[in-house]
Amino acid sequence: MTSDPPARRRPCAVAATASDDAGFDDLLQILGEQLGRSTQGGDPRNGRKLKNVVLEYEAHHTAVHDMAGNAGYSLASNWFTQLLAQLAVANSITKSQLCVFLYVAGGQERGTGIAQYTQQEITDGLNKLAAQKGGKMITRSTVNRAIKALVGYKWVEQLGNGRVQLNVRLWFHGTSTAQHQVLEHLAVQHDHDPEAFPHGIGPEAHQEELDLGVAPYRDQRERRTG
Repeated sequence: MTSDPPARRRPCAVAATASDDAGFDDLLQILGEQLGRSTQGGDPRNGRKLKNVVLEYEAHHTAVHDMAGNAGYSLASNWFTQLLAQLAVANSITKSQLCVFLYVAGGQERGTGIAQYTQQEITDGLNKLAAQKGGKMITRSTVNRAIKALVGYKWVEQLGNGRVQLNVRLWFHGTSTAQHQVLEHLAVQHDHDPEAFPHGIGPEAHQEELDLGVAPYRDQRERRTG
């Protein structure tokens, strides 16, 4: 008469513990339940051999941004967005400065904070709708003055060859990791000076004469054809 073999220990589900990898905890629990079911049913010697583990899950659909146009979207500082409005109302920045900054900020290359625009391309881009409607148009000389003012505000920095570096603490198209990499690169370029770009943001909120920086569309057309 032979003695019965020692009873097998029944696998049990792995207890869920607090972890940053909650998804793995769920998988371990499911695996434990599958292993447990494989040995159920009377005599442990009659347990079935586990051949595979089936995991069933339902896809979790996350909401995505629904943005107008095909240019994607960027992240902007809420503080800076409100500051732009306040400066415009207080006439502390000109209309041309505001328009040039917004146009360049919207055209930055993802993950770099850099926009590739010559002054003529900025001028033509801003005048696109004005030309279609026969309205007033901004001049290249006004764009040039606006860029110089924005550099003084530390909102942008000119890199040469039509490349403009945006202050990525104000407006950035890309991930947070990419932004920190750009900030570190800028810090090295400026010897970690806390007063250099992209720090020390201006301008001061004071009244200035409003410079529309535009010229009549008819004058522009005559100048081109003359």
